[in-house]
Parts: sequence; C-alpha cells; structure tokens
Amino acid sequence: MLDLFQNFSPITQAFLATLFTWGMTALGAALVFATKTLNQRLLDSMLGFAGGVMIAASYWSLLAPAIEMSEGHAIGDWFPAASGFLLGGIFLWGVDKILPHLHPNTPLGQAEGYQPKERKRSTLLVLAITLHNIPEGLTVGIAFGALANGGTEASLAGALTLALGIGIQNFPEGVAVSMPLRGEGMSRRKSFFYGQFSGMVEPIAAVIGAFAVAFIEPLLPYALSFAAGAMIFVVAEEVIPGSQEKGNKDLASMSLMFGFVLMMILDVALG
Repeated sequence: MLDLFQNFSPITQAFLATLFTWGMTALGAALVFATKTLNQRLLDSMLGFAGGVMIAASYWSLLAPAIEMSEGHAIGDWFPAASGFLLGGIFLWGVDKILPHLHPNTPLGQAEGYQPKERKRSTLLVLAITLHNIPEGLTVGIAFGALANGGTEASLAGALTLALGIGIQNFPEGVAVSMPLRGEGMSRRKSFFYGQFSGMVEPIAAVIGAFAVAFIEPLLPYALSFAAGAMIFVVAEEVIPGSQEKGNKDLASMSLMFGFVLMMILDVALG
C-alpha cells in the first residue's frame, strides 16, 4: 500500500485517502438498509470509540510532529503548536455559532447556529455532521501535504494511519445521521443518501489542506496544530457528550479508551 501511494503527489494521496474516509461514512449509513433502529448502547460505544481515535490522532499525528518541527522557534518550541491549537478550536467555535445545525437525538427546538424561518430536521442534522467532517478532511489533507516538505516527522505511514483512524470513526457518524432519519419515517434510500452525503466534504477539505501546506512550509506546524485543535473541539463539544447523554457513561468512556489505544498502536507501529 505504501509503494502504491508513493507514486502519487501528496495532494492526490490526500484525496484518495479521504475517498476511503467518505466510504466509511457511507458504510455506516448503509446500516439503515438492514435495520430501522440501532441498539443505543452499541451506538454510544461507537461514538466513544470515535472520540478516542480523534483524541489520539490529534496528538500522535498532529501535535507531536508540529512540536518537533518548531524546534528552535524564536518565541519557543511550544508557540506554533499552542497558537495553532487554540486557533483551530476558536475557528470551529465560530463556525458552530454561525452554521445552522442539529445534533443527533436533539429536539428541533434546540438547533444551534443561525436559524432560518423554515427548518428541516434532516438538513440541520446533516449540517451538524458535515461541520464535524470539515476538520477531519483538513487533518488528513494537512498530514499528506506535509510530505511535500520532506519532513521525517510527517511520514507516509503516519498519514495513512491517520486516514485509517478517521475512517474508523466515520463509521458511527454515518450511523448517527441515517438511523435517526429512518426512525422519523424517512425512506431507507433517502436516509442513506443524507448519511453518506455528510462525508462528502472530506475530500474537498483534504485537497484544500494539502495544497496549502504543501507549498507554504513555514505554515506547516501551525496547520498541523490547527487541525488538532479543531478535532479536539469536536470531540469535547459533540462526540463525548453525545456518547453519554443516554446514560451509558461507563461504556462510552471505556470505548473511548480503547479507541485511543488502538490509534496509538497503529501510529507507533506503522508511523
């Protein structure tokens, strides 16, 4: 697999990798063809697992390389990682306040962001997951774009591991969109369409991220930590609360631990 990817440019690599992550979203959404509902404990454990994957990816694949690349910085080795991380969270916070969206299992009256006069639950739900997929696509794109600068900290194996981790956690995101829509009476075909559609933004965001850092080397540590901050914001604001709101706190917490460990093992073993 590594030999195959080495034949492509980093931007193409990022696009191909996020086609996989989008496909995992579609695979999760496809469960709607098998059942109308999904066991809540299973869904909460999947969301917790996804949160662990995202937290681990934020450090092992993004923050740690950013700190290594910043060695000798005039202000301090910590500055690019710290500032980029905070900017990533602030950016997602701002988008979260503006973009109209609705989290899974939330009443329509609790929709967030700017609210138009006519609101459709399906549209707001898809926008919520799409909002979370933007930093995931950027993250993968930045990881592959870093390869263009030849940094040893940003290995191809590490970028592929990150894409694999994002793909794993995209599976429950597809479920989290399609299942609630099916439960409200939407057809299986439409529920699947909306579920997989939420992941379509990832290849687009990946190309943007890869293109930006591939040609602007000084931006790289800031971009890596920016992506990490955006992902941690998503985990703290949505993934962890969503996995525990139905009372399965212990199960979700342990699933998060397993997700973190799996991503750590993949990153260390392959990266």
